[in-house]
Amino acid sequence: MPSYPFAIVVGASSGIGLELVRQLAQSGSRVAAVARRGDRLQAIAAEFPGRVIAVEHDVTNYDEVPALFQQTTKELGGLDLIVYAAGVMPEIGAHEYSFEKDRQMIEVNVLGAMAWLDQAAIRFEGTRHGTIVGIGSVAGDRGRSGQPVYNTSKAALATYLEALRNRLSRHGVRVVTIKPGPTATEMTAHLPSKGMMTPADVARITLEKSAHTGEHYVKLTHRVAFAIIRRIPSWVFRRLSI
Repeated sequence: MPSYPFAIVVGASSGIGLELVRQLAQSGSRVAAVARRGDRLQAIAAEFPGRVIAVEHDVTNYDEVPALFQQTTKELGGLDLIVYAAGVMPEIGAHEYSFEKDRQMIEVNVLGAMAWLDQAAIRFEGTRHGTIVGIGSVAGDRGRSGQPVYNTSKAALATYLEALRNRLSRHGVRVVTIKPGPTATEMTAHLPSKGMMTPADVARITLEKSAHTGEHYVKLTHRVAFAIIRRIPSWVFRRLSI
């Protein structure tokens, strides 16, 4: 695992984000844990006194981000790594079309990421140092019928991160896209859990892969499977239950 003296994790109150905070703090990092649920942030800060800073924030309050980013990096003492792990995936019925749920996914999964990672890009381009990590998903690789807008949000995030990578690599900045498959979190509690990875395992692999700029699947089997799935013609894909 690379060394990150100062890190920000956005979406830090549960799941992969919480495990990232825990593993970074255990490795000696000073971490700002950013999320809505202040009680949970206080709990992880109490677990690692002096190493974890609780920053209560709703990622859809975009106008707060520039000042909060500056305040947080100042309180940390620097910044080497930022991870955007916030995400929502409300349950969607097979015949349900809900703009309210769709908007929530775009606001949290895409616009919140842009608000925070744009600030990191400005800083890192200037310092010519730093790592940006976005937690994407294999769900963004194709437009599956079960979760049209969740798939869209993760595809948009992957494209945004690729564009940042193309901009920032020449300035010595790493931009990393992590694509987990199904992971046992609160977000996926309504789904069958058989075969799901644990948040701790995904967090560990995320930190290992953060040393290498680019797009990374968490499992080799997913990389192989989705290399095939992405090449299935649309007219065939819509007849398949995958």
